[in-house]
Amino acid sequence: MKVTRRSFLTQVAATTALSPFVLPSRIRAAETAPNSLITMGFIGMGLQNRALLRNFLWRNVKVVAVCDVDTTRREHALKMVETFHTEHPEKGAFGCKAYNDFLEIIARKDIDAVCIATPDHWHAFITLAALAAGKDVYCEKPLTHNIHEAVEVMAAVKRHQRVLQTGSMQRSMSEFRIACELVRNGVIGKLQRITCKVGDPSHPCDLPEEAMEPGLDWDRWIGPAPMRPYNSDLCPRGVYDGYPNWRSFAEFGGGTGVCDFGAHHFDIAQWGLGMDESGPVEVRPPEKPDALRGAVMVYANGVTVHQTAGGDGMRFGGLKFYGTDGEVEADRGSFELVRGGVTMIQAARAEKEFLGDAKIRLYHSKNHCEDFLARVADRKPPVASEIVGGHTAICCHLMNLAYAHRKTIKWDPDKIAFTDPSCDPAWLTGNYRGQWKV
Repeated sequence: MKVTRRSFLTQVAATTALSPFVLPSRIRAAETAPNSLITMGFIGMGLQNRALLRNFLWRNVKVVAVCDVDTTRREHALKMVETFHTEHPEKGAFGCKAYNDFLEIIARKDIDAVCIATPDHWHAFITLAALAAGKDVYCEKPLTHNIHEAVEVMAAVKRHQRVLQTGSMQRSMSEFRIACELVRNGVIGKLQRITCKVGDPSHPCDLPEEAMEPGLDWDRWIGPAPMRPYNSDLCPRGVYDGYPNWRSFAEFGGGTGVCDFGAHHFDIAQWGLGMDESGPVEVRPPEKPDALRGAVMVYANGVTVHQTAGGDGMRFGGLKFYGTDGEVEADRGSFELVRGGVTMIQAARAEKEFLGDAKIRLYHSKNHCEDFLARVADRKPPVASEIVGGHTAICCHLMNLAYAHRKTIKWDPDKIAFTDPSCDPAWLTGNYRGQWKV
């Protein structure tokens, strides 16, 4: 049955207003909840979601739906699930369907959770629809495409009492957790500044039109963004083994640096600062008017977070905390603590030596997908909840605004509002096309 957005969301709004919060059906009905299968649908079957699909297939999950607006990607994802069940009959019978329209997945009452890895400009729409339909959500980072959407998603998770995990999976990597625990427990003294190796901000799309082969629903790919002609930089056809360049353009993403890796590294900066429910009070653009690196976030406690292309004493590609008594740097698979003239490159050793009786211990997740499934089962907030992901996304969007308008953004992180009247509230949201609005 073809489901329209209007009829579906009207029905969801009516039922959710009347229905009490309940556990997902398969968890509710199971005799032993931890052993019950969680049914999942996957939306946006590019490289990232194919990796997530493989990860989830091995876990306590039954994949019953995949969705993509490209026919080849859609059918390829369906074949992945079928092949997995053929090769691993112990995981049960194959029973997955492929869809072009995500609303048809959202409308299925037998699906407990969805995994969203579309371009950024679709994240909030699909997430909000899924939450309203009573589904838990794993959504790739950045959680939203603008600040208004972040506010709406955080409110919707609370309103519908669902579980949401943002795909900022560095929170499930030990080197980042240990670095933040060292900072939070004062091992490097009073924190003064943080540098994050993060690339460029977004810019308006200026790509020329290209001929498009059949098999792609371009209108649905564009969705809420302003309509523009097809270009393969935005959506390479078929099973593409890379990350498309839509991330560079403000209409669809937030920059390959600021919102892509920024949603990772600024997220860890927020964790180390203890600012998961807050953010900066000011964001400054670079001093040079045409520079694409060098923006600075300023926090109420005086700590600054610097976007850098590297240098500044950084050995790796992640982020570095500078304190009065030492420094700690972390990247994926790399770690370095410098304290009292001694350098330590093993995170586990630093944890054992300095954190044995630590007063502050942070959420310990060993696997981001597994953590999500565990929280679906016990209904507790995961390591990268909507609060974490929402406030990190806001940091990224504020930095993009500082670049776009080349001015210092004065900000109230508690009210989630500008404190400078020269900043237009319209900057907080997007120009939505047609029926798609948040």
